[in-house]
Order: sequence, then C-alpha cells, then structure tokens
Amino acid sequence: MSTKRITQLIMYCLLSIAALHAQGTVTTYHDAQLEEINLGGPRLGFTYLLGDHDYIKNFTDEKIGTVISHFGWHFEYLIKPDGYGPSFVIEAIPLVSGVEYGILLPSATLAFGVRFPNGVEMGMGPNIQFLGEDKKGVTQTQTALTIAFGKSFTYGLVNLPVNFAFTTNPEGNRLSLVFGYAIKKKTVKHIN
Repeated sequence: MSTKRITQLIMYCLLSIAALHAQGTVTTYHDAQLEEINLGGPRLGFTYLLGDHDYIKNFTDEKIGTVISHFGWHFEYLIKPDGYGPSFVIEAIPLVSGVEYGILLPSATLAFGVRFPNGVEMGMGPNIQFLGEDKKGVTQTQTALTIAFGKSFTYGLVNLPVNFAFTTNPEGNRLSLVFGYAIKKKTVKHIN
C-alpha cells in the first residue's frame, strides 16, 4: 500500500472519530422547548411587472397591464425555540393571478427563511408559473427565483404578515406585495 493511500486512510479514520465524538457532546443550557406553529391562511396582493413581459402575449390575446392581482393560500411550517432566538420557516404559497384580465395564471413558490422575534422575516426559494397553452397548443411553465422580505404583526393569536418579494428570471422581473392573516395554532415539543 502506498504512503499516500495510508495517509488518506489515517485522515479518514481521524475525521470519523472526531465526527462521532462531536455528535455526543451536545450541551443544553436550559430546558429547551421547540414550538411548531401553523400560520397558514389566505393571501392576496399585487405584482408589478418590471420590463417587458412578452411571454404572456403568447398565451392570450387579452391586453395585460403591468399590475397583476394575486389570490391564494399560504402554507407555513415554522419551528421556533421557546423564547430564544429566531424561528426557522418553510413556506409554500400557491397563487392565482390575472383574474382582472380574464385569465388565470397559477403560480407556486417554495421559500426557506428565518423570522426574528421582532417579526422581521426574510427568505428565498424557487417559483414556478404555469402559463397555460400557447397559441400553438403547447403547455408552458416558467421558473424563477424569489427573494422576500417582510414583517409579521401579531395581535393576540392573529398574525398579519406583509411581504415584499422580488422574483427574477431571464424573461423578466416582478416586484410583489403580498399580505394576509393567520390564526396561530401551535404544538410545543420538549427536547430532553
């Protein structure tokens, strides 16, 4: 066996031992509790189309303006340490847009983010927009990246989120304002 191979084997063994040791040395300074909170609820808002969005013209003869409405539902999975630090959030937001123009443009966004105790939140994730069949009969979709910032205002058990989102891809950019409400439902899990 070559010296290089023996050195690689020794390094692998040392790293494995270090990783196993690190798994056994978790320190908890308090009786930790994690809350799982359901903040799902209705969402509505508007998007301003930045630049020229010719792709919509391939799917409808209707005149589309630069402002499009949204209606949908927000599904959220949040894990929060009880009283300590930020919450970690995974969100899925299906929306239907463009109803005021006589068209349906369904879209969905999956966002991963963080919400701080003061309600300020940020996240990002993929967005897919279903454009329907073009004039040639071919079904089209468009993907994009969404980056969102916002604040959740809390009044008792009611959460009122207000978010600004920037969605970008090579076909054009969109700037959105989305808001809604949610009634908190939570489960507390103890970690020993």
